[in-house]
Amino acid sequence: MTDFDIEQSVSFKLAKAHQRLFQQIDAELKPYGITAKQWALLAFLWKEDGLSQAELADRMESDRATIGGMVDRLEKAGMLGREPCPGDRRAHLLYLSPRGCELEGELSGVVIRVRERLFRGFSAEEYGELCRLLDKLRSE
Repeated sequence: MTDFDIEQSVSFKLAKAHQRLFQQIDAELKPYGITAKQWALLAFLWKEDGLSQAELADRMESDRATIGGMVDRLEKAGMLGREPCPGDRRAHLLYLSPRGCELEGELSGVVIRVRERLFRGFSAEEYGELCRLLDKLRSE
């Protein structure tokens, strides 16, 4: 038997924190018919509209098939549309629809409120340090 305690491991704690955050965001976004991951995809387009699915996959650090499924659902919901990429006829560029643009403030406000609720016990310095450490971990 080893001395390893799964409940004290960083990987377990990060996974459970991620799970809790996404469960709460999913619950709050449910009335809008989207998930936390779909909101993240929209957030990348709010930042830079007209990205390809491959660019979104890279930025979201996800595989293209997963992104493709999310794009299909968001397109069906009227949040975005696809246009052929001028330089690559196999690729499509993704553009927010008027509805997708209109919902930016409202949907982002939902996610911000969840974040504020989950991190209310953190000082601004603690929150900043957590973000810095997570960025460091992602860059390793």
